Amino acid sequence: MRPAPTILHLDMDAFFAAAEQAAKPSLRGKPVVVGGLGPRGVVSTASYEARRFGIHSAMPMAQARRLAPNAAYLVPRFTLYRTVSEQVMELLGRLSPLVEPLSLDEAFVDLEAGGSARDSASARATGERLRHEIRAVTGLTGSVGLAGSKMLAKIASEQAKPDGLVLMEPGTERELLGPMSVRTLPGVGPATGEHLRRAGMTTIADLTEAGEDELVRLVGKAHGTSLYRMASGHDDRPVVAERETKSVSVEDTFDVDLHDRVRVRTEVDRLADRCVQRLRQSGHSGRTIVLKVRRYDFSTLTRSETLRGPTDDPGVVREAAGRLLESLDTTGGVRLLGVGVTGLTDYTQEDLFAQAAADAEATSAVEGADPVAAEESAPRPEREPESDAEAAAERHWPAGHDVRHAEFGAGWVQGSGVGRVTVRFEEPTSAVPGRVRTFRTDDPDLELSEPLPLVAVPPDPAAPSP
Repeated sequence: MRPAPTILHLDMDAFFAAAEQAAKPSLRGKPVVVGGLGPRGVVSTASYEARRFGIHSAMPMAQARRLAPNAAYLVPRFTLYRTVSEQVMELLGRLSPLVEPLSLDEAFVDLEAGGSARDSASARATGERLRHEIRAVTGLTGSVGLAGSKMLAKIASEQAKPDGLVLMEPGTERELLGPMSVRTLPGVGPATGEHLRRAGMTTIADLTEAGEDELVRLVGKAHGTSLYRMASGHDDRPVVAERETKSVSVEDTFDVDLHDRVRVRTEVDRLADRCVQRLRQSGHSGRTIVLKVRRYDFSTLTRSETLRGPTDDPGVVREAAGRLLESLDTTGGVRLLGVGVTGLTDYTQEDLFAQAAADAEATSAVEGADPVAAEESAPRPEREPESDAEAAAERHWPAGHDVRHAEFGAGWVQGSGVGRVTVRFEEPTSAVPGRVRTFRTDDPDLELSEPLPLVAVPPDPAAPSP
């Protein structure tokens, strides 16, 4: 524990939804929900206006629509979110060389390591300055927690939401934590929380009063000891600038259960190719292939196979995932499939036998055949869309995505169906909500475009005048 609150935790406020509101003047101050819009989609982020209706992250989208039928429901635009995240992380990097990103919208910063703060006064000043800079650069708000440990800084930022700053003075931790719910502590989920409630412990003060021995008796030695330390405010974890990647995985949830075994295998092969793409992008290879199958009754099955050496060969990963699939019963239907690779390393030891077998199989398949026909009939590898615009083109006109019309300029998709797409023409810097127009989905003057900056970029004073 540090004697000064020099660990900062930043959490952007309702990040995805707030970015959409900043990009679309007509949605500011209104309920916005971002997530999958299919029958089995879930809420990724809800704006604070939508949360008043009881909508929260991970809620089924169908339930959210029942709670707030008039809210705006949008597909995520990760190109925009990544761009804003990079701007925020750059600001954090100016404060310290020790920045530990947890996600696109959340990070720890060691202010002491960067010389940005040495006591409570300088830490508070740094936190307030950071909040002002984030708003100026991105147009969004973030909540800041300052404390002598990572756990307390994260709890403080949660207390600061939305758009605030909370500083926990070292020495006051137990007093501040005492009245809070046991669910505030990391690792205390619904099951553990209910177990503690039945034992008469609902606040953090109850945990410290019970003592370490009683907590060990209730939840086991490892968890009980950790729980008592956290309840007492102890956390000595350092801020780590680079966290080691332990696994790479992809998964898809299907709108309709898959019953055809051939279709299931095809989807597994597709996921394996996507997983290898991410593996290569991260500069890794791996030894253990993992297959995840969620069946029609929500039961989840996981199987894994460890290879002789690490690989990033898509054929090897497809073969291993296929073997794992053969060992599973998919009778009744499959609602989710996932393929992952663990046991990562930064070098590749190719599975030469599998590669040679694949090459031989490909050669024998086309030997003696018409080369043009063979090329046309050969399966083409799956490819990740390079941008949100490209992904949207594959899905036609998703709600919320950016478009540009030859006559009316920039806008975004409000909705589409029965051969029509409705667009609201406005930009992030528009003073008032824009006008709405409807077009044919094949209108040649309408095309998908990349997101516009949320904040107007000031002109470069050094640039020559036109």
